[in-house]
Amino acid sequence: MDTVLSVKQLNGGYSRQRPVLHDVSFEIKEGELVGLVGLNGAGKSTTIKQILGLLTPFSGEIRLREKTIQEDKISYRQKIAYVPELPELYEQLTLDEHLQMTAMAYHLDKKTYEERSERLLQLFHLEKKRRWFPIHFSKGMRQKVMIMCAFLVRPDLYIVDEPFVGLDPIGIQSLLDLMTEMKKSGASILMSTHVLATAEQYCDRFIILHEGRIAIEGTLDKIRSRFGDSKASLHEIYVAVARGETKWLS
Repeated sequence: MDTVLSVKQLNGGYSRQRPVLHDVSFEIKEGELVGLVGLNGAGKSTTIKQILGLLTPFSGEIRLREKTIQEDKISYRQKIAYVPELPELYEQLTLDEHLQMTAMAYHLDKKTYEERSERLLQLFHLEKKRRWFPIHFSKGMRQKVMIMCAFLVRPDLYIVDEPFVGLDPIGIQSLLDLMTEMKKSGASILMSTHVLATAEQYCDRFIILHEGRIAIEGTLDKIRSRFGDSKASLHEIYVAVARGETKWLS
């Protein structure tokens, strides 16, 4: 499988005196769903912002399909779709207009746009709310709009940050089905989440961050082997790392 995202020796944060990330390195291959987990403040959001180009690393390199954002900013960003933890919508635009704006930004033709948007509206049960403005949306509905905008396009990489917050059970399952479908089509997904039971079911590999460093990464079986318990849940392993019980990592 080809490498879609390559992160090498990433150091960064908001202050050079107190960097958040320390030598973070990992790769994501085509068709992989990788779970990014860790305590609040472990560095998940900082990692995501640097991949998106919203923060500039102090050092290290991020390549998407072999190109950095500095080499081709437009091409780089068009290869990513992002679902943020907190929905950010334009209050003056209807649901339909959010989808249309996304389609224009990613140069989708009319036929593709109509087919994909219709399916997404039905999947998230929002087909009767096309002309609604965000002021009328619940938090869960706002989140669904962000998800639909991201999955309207078919990028190389989806970055999904705490996507389940505020979603109803049908919305959660619809999102999981979409991610599974995109994986099968060859897309890569980096998902930050605290919903570990769901991550355990759907993710191919995991990156566990602790205090700005990668404590351990790999498949759940590989991590269980290092942990010394072939039946341990991701939650149990995560708690051990979070509490500093890391002798098994040395």
